[in-house]
Amino acid sequence: MKFVISYSCGKDSTLSLHKMIAAGHTPVGLVVMVNKDEKLSWFHGVDLDLLDQISESLQIPLIKCVSGGEEYHLELEEGLRRAKELGAELCVFGDIDIEEHMEWGMARCNAVGLVPYYPLWHRNREENTTELIDLGYQCVIKCIRNADLPQDLLGKVLDHEMVAYMKELGIDVCGENGEYHTVTVGGPIFQTPVPYECGEILDLGNTSVISVTPKSL
Repeated sequence: MKFVISYSCGKDSTLSLHKMIAAGHTPVGLVVMVNKDEKLSWFHGVDLDLLDQISESLQIPLIKCVSGGEEYHLELEEGLRRAKELGAELCVFGDIDIEEHMEWGMARCNAVGLVPYYPLWHRNREENTTELIDLGYQCVIKCIRNADLPQDLLGKVLDHEMVAYMKELGIDVCGENGEYHTVTVGGPIFQTPVPYECGEILDLGNTSVISVTPKSL
């Protein structure tokens, strides 16, 4: 079955994409919300040039939906309509167990006539993270909430040692509540790992982020 995925470039949406492809389904596009003011993806803040290279390595077309935030849901729905024109029947999300997020995604799908699907729904959060690491995905820590994690994790690749450290701190190792965000740059469904480099760290008060851009050749 053909599907589109609401793709943040983070670990959970990547695991959902992996599972759909492994089950024999065909992706027609990566729907990515782009902040028109910041020229980055919404929430995870992925550099647009890096996003293009991720799409190229995955060999899945990007469906960029530019939004200032005021009509975010309508711009996403327009992207889903474009995916439907490409043959998508399902829209896949990486949400795990937050009902409000699931209901929001369902409403967007209902508006355009796509079937919402949540491959990770009600799966154990830690098991999701462990599975992703075991599969060999390279997920770079892009953003952290300062109250939960130290800045020195920014730019590092998520691994079992980091998961154990998060457990010691008593935080959700999946980061489902916003403790941290990632950008995935390599793994089984990538043709080749995406070369990247980390730059400046910005402390925004509640959160800190690191610049992750394509590596200069």
